[in-house]
Amino acid sequence: RRSSDLGSGSERRARKRDRQSLGFTERSARASPAAVVKMENAEQGQGQKPELVQKAKLAEQAERYDDMAAAMKAVTEQGCELSNEERNLLSVAYKNVVGARRSSWRVISSIEQKTEGSEKKQQMAREYREKIEAELRDICNDVLGLLDKYLIANATSAESKVFYLKMKGDYYRYLAEVAAGEDKKATVEHSQQAYQEAFEISKKEMQPTHPIRLGLALNFSVFYYEILNSPEQACALAKTAFDEAIAELDTLNEDSYKDSTLIMQLLRDNLTLWTSDNQGEEADAGEGGEN
Repeated sequence: RRSSDLGSGSERRARKRDRQSLGFTERSARASPAAVVKMENAEQGQGQKPELVQKAKLAEQAERYDDMAAAMKAVTEQGCELSNEERNLLSVAYKNVVGARRSSWRVISSIEQKTEGSEKKQQMAREYREKIEAELRDICNDVLGLLDKYLIANATSAESKVFYLKMKGDYYRYLAEVAAGEDKKATVEHSQQAYQEAFEISKKEMQPTHPIRLGLALNFSVFYYEILNSPEQACALAKTAFDEAIAELDTLNEDSYKDSTLIMQLLRDNLTLWTSDNQGEEADAGEGGEN
């Protein structure tokens, strides 16, 4: 079993509600051949913002996340602060793009370890893993560039700042998963700094039940457990976030109720997994079952 972090699933659910409120249902997307969207980078930069956002929605329906990411990258590079909907589109797109590479990397790394008896097979697996790593690094650096150049700088609300700083921590964490030596050390430090800054803002400015604050606590605790190998800190952070949210359940509003309670469940699941792991049960810490 792998420990859970805040991933694309809950964001997809939130996006689905947004689409349905706009009359953009899954049924209408599947009914139209326009859902198969061909997007070239040159075209993206020339598009108007509403058209690019609509292309991103079509690409999401078609599950063409590379196209979705390209459209939202072009929106971001126009330099305006993103709306909540646009912010979620960007996050979902890149989470799926990078998630595919992270999953592939884990599979090939496992195969590489199992082919130690065959030098040729191991070399092939190693070269393929390195190819996937290069793709993963390019994607992460793409996102981190957008965050530093546009998104964090343009964020005016505490919610947006926490969202983007959490995202920065996440993508440095993904880099740390495949890094080694001094490169890994620097990447881990960048991830921790971003998470810590977001964490401090969230404690001052957001309710304990806010889904973004809870999602940050979830991912930051996974960082402690998996990257820093600090199960005690991971459990303490997750337990505090869960307990504080439980104590203020009456502050939950209807819009965020499902997202908040889902993340609370993931916090509790991780605590159960990590506690049993520390008690000697075999458990592979990681990031399956992402929400």
